[in-house]
Amino acid sequence: MGQRIKEQVRELIANAEADLSALGAQQADIAYQNQIKILKAMQAHDLKSTDFNWTTGYGYGDVGREKVEAIYSTLFHTEDALVRPNIVSGTHAISLALSAILAPGDELLYISGSPYDTLRKTIGLDGDEYGNFLSQGIQYNQVELKNGTLDIQATLDTIHSNTKIIAIQRSTGYSNRRAFTTDELKTTISAIKKAYPNILIFMDNCYGEFTDTVEPTEYGCDFMAGSLIKNPGGGLAYSGGYIVGRREIIEKVANRLTAPGIGKECGLTFGMTRQILQGLFIAPKIVEDAIKVARLFSRTFECLGFTTLPRSTDARSDIITRIELKRPELLEAFCSAIQSASPVDHQFTPTPWDMPGYEDPVIMAAGGFIEGSSIELSADGPMRAPYAVYFQGGLSYYHGKYALSQVLEAILSKLQ
Repeated sequence: MGQRIKEQVRELIANAEADLSALGAQQADIAYQNQIKILKAMQAHDLKSTDFNWTTGYGYGDVGREKVEAIYSTLFHTEDALVRPNIVSGTHAISLALSAILAPGDELLYISGSPYDTLRKTIGLDGDEYGNFLSQGIQYNQVELKNGTLDIQATLDTIHSNTKIIAIQRSTGYSNRRAFTTDELKTTISAIKKAYPNILIFMDNCYGEFTDTVEPTEYGCDFMAGSLIKNPGGGLAYSGGYIVGRREIIEKVANRLTAPGIGKECGLTFGMTRQILQGLFIAPKIVEDAIKVARLFSRTFECLGFTTLPRSTDARSDIITRIELKRPELLEAFCSAIQSASPVDHQFTPTPWDMPGYEDPVIMAAGGFIEGSSIELSADGPMRAPYAVYFQGGLSYYHGKYALSQVLEAILSKLQ
């Protein structure tokens, strides 16, 4: 039986690769254009080997830190940027950006439906965490999606006189929708800005960087945040996050990160400048391979009759693929196979646990070189119906292809 499964797996993967061959050139062109953009940004700021030196203590005179933020600002077409290793996650970057601008009485309006599980606790929708937005007198409202898309008219109808920030989560989170394309985001941002030019638009850009040739800040998004251990870190950044946007916004965010009056002037980089910039430099190719792997997973599971989102031929706006497995044992088998195919900690078996910030137990496979790095091959999902797994990352296409063979063998053995 084992040999029959192996033969079936080889055939499934070979057929999927043949089906997807025409899409490879398009993704390669996106990666090429992003590679040139990053190269030009580094050249525009005369990046030098001496910029990788670092200071101690307060971090005064850290020219590398300043160079990193100037490169990010140029790359994302914004007036300023804050890129720091002590931003611990994407949730931290988002919370930092929003809390720096919102004051008691202001309304935060999410127009992409309910935000990611960890953001729900930050806002105060779940749990009673100290310092959440609602406990500080910040008001919250949200606009539900219309057939999985942003509802522009409902957004315009929901805006109040105290609406300070309209927030959009580009990627899926643990939801049953695809990521929003850059064209959708552009249309939505333009409509809001035309009707309400003074309302700030914030973008949660996690998992979306370099999946297209443009970023949301290029067409009217006022500020945007993401994590360095996702796409822009290229698998090399040890930690960190970024916020890019208008200069006065970044100044406020920097004051919230450090202290009023200190802002961006201090902050030790711990020698991470080289990793941050080298990771950024290779990120377009890493993202290209991650998307190729995501399409391959989608196509093979579609052939087995599973529902995937996005589908293998859909336009991609993030690196995440959602596969509805329907049964808890299949979710566990999927994650266990990913873990066993990992270069680090392959000998461990992932089990569901009460992960901080989540309402349901979560199973997570992440055998990467950087703990929690979502640009590396990983898979996770909440232990709740319909037992969907959220698969992402892959530092190389070949590793992802091998991991798929292991996943298929595990799933098919459960389906016999």
